[in-house]
Amino acid sequence: MSGIQWSDGAPIYRQLKERVVAMMLDGVLKPGDALPSVRQVAAEYQLNPITVSRAYQELADEALVEKRRGLGMYVTEEASKKLLANERERFLREEWPLVMERITRLGLSMDDLLRPLPLTRSNA
Repeated sequence: MSGIQWSDGAPIYRQLKERVVAMMLDGVLKPGDALPSVRQVAAEYQLNPITVSRAYQELADEALVEKRRGLGMYVTEEASKKLLANERERFLREEWPLVMERITRLGLSMDDLLRPLPLTRSNA
């Protein structure tokens, strides 16, 4: 989780949770992997342990991690499938309509969208 920059736009516990989710989606954290301890994360990022606990609790509430008594929090076996399904649903519900609106506004056809762009200096 190195190099986290906290923004003012959302609560820090939510930003921490989203960072852990991104690590799961990217395969950095895999099913069965342990999350860093609450104390470790709190110390490393100078956060209140309650903030870290709240982020971890939300992950547990969504069954993305499970608490193993005396051992810590671990990524569940179904976490990546669940996250991918959630992210796909969110994309189709929130982002895709905006993309479709832009495609329509620009008058792009299916052929336009599928045609490879010629290489130029800026994208070569």
